[in-house]
Amino acid sequence: MKLKKKDIFFQTLENMADTVVQAADYFSQHVSNLQDALEFANEMKKFESQCDTYTHTIITELNKTFITPIERDDIMDLTTSMDDVMDGLEATASRFYMYQLGQPDEYIVQFAEILRQSSYEIQKAIHLLSQKKLLAIREYTIRLNDLENQGDELLRICIKELFAKVSDPIELIKRKEIYERLETTTDTCEDVANRLESIIMRNS
Repeated sequence: MKLKKKDIFFQTLENMADTVVQAADYFSQHVSNLQDALEFANEMKKFESQCDTYTHTIITELNKTFITPIERDDIMDLTTSMDDVMDGLEATASRFYMYQLGQPDEYIVQFAEILRQSSYEIQKAIHLLSQKKLLAIREYTIRLNDLENQGDELLRICIKELFAKVSDPIELIKRKEIYERLETTTDTCEDVANRLESIIMRNS
């Protein structure tokens, strides 16, 4: 018996989600003890390029496919929002090198963990989407919203700490941008959840 080939859109979205997990895992593992900022940035760039390839595949397929498994806009929005998560991770990694930031602090490590957990929730949700188990996705979108709230709270704490403890204005600007960029990346994870919610509403 020949197995039915998985739909190209679902397969590519799954590949993309898997790559985001690999990237967030790598980011989280290396940021807690950063040895080589250039190597770190270069590795993250590879993950980001891989996601760009998947985005390109989806755009190409959308241009030549008449009937898609879910709305075309939903496929595109989901692709874009996952790509934004990847871009956020990569852009943060590149700044450790550009700013010669030194050792990341406990707040950066905590943000990395929130993003790592978020990436796994995205991965589980996308794999359920492929199986058309739409209502089961809700558990993960709720969890993504919760993780985004944790990111908001962490940003408030670390910015307050930053202004209380760091007097060097250059160091302050660098750290503040890194924190804000990480928090914005948790927002993009929530964007993925919102896209999934609209797919659930439209299709169930």
